[in-house]
Amino acid sequence: MEASASSVPSPFEQAMLPHLDAAYNLARWLLRHDHDAEDAVQDAFLRAYRAFDRFHGGDGRAWLLTIVRNVCYSRLRQIRAAPPPAEFDDDSHGAMAASAELNAVAWRETRGELLREALDRLAPEFREVLVLHELEGLAYREIAVVAAIPLGTVMSRLARARQKLSAELLALAGKTPDHGL
Repeated sequence: MEASASSVPSPFEQAMLPHLDAAYNLARWLLRHDHDAEDAVQDAFLRAYRAFDRFHGGDGRAWLLTIVRNVCYSRLRQIRAAPPPAEFDDDSHGAMAASAELNAVAWRETRGELLREALDRLAPEFREVLVLHELEGLAYREIAVVAAIPLGTVMSRLARARQKLSAELLALAGKTPDHGL
């Protein structure tokens, strides 16, 4: 059977479709609902398609995830589903500096459902950096581009997100966090 011209993927499909799973993953974690995430990804792909002439090659994943992120945050603002960002309290959080090794062990030993529930409890900006770095494997600089925030903010937000995730995991497990006292 002869392949038709329509079976050849377009440049857009070649550049963007490999990142469909990453786009859905980010949308799902930000919006917290499968259906909302599917709608957001569809909207993001449509916007990406319309703006594809402005894509100058390079990292298609970062470009697409930026669009997905913007769509998700627009939706969160519209429906006011996102709780206001939690204030960071140095007194209650400053002493909770677990070593990277302990975090790695806790991460590996935590069951998927417990981790999902703990991630769901985090504010969107903390979920976002964790998902982009830990699950999608983006480097700090790529996260800065996707989230449109300075590199230093990425690093501090990721550190705070890890602390908050650790606290949520401990709370879900029924343990009191050890503040080193």
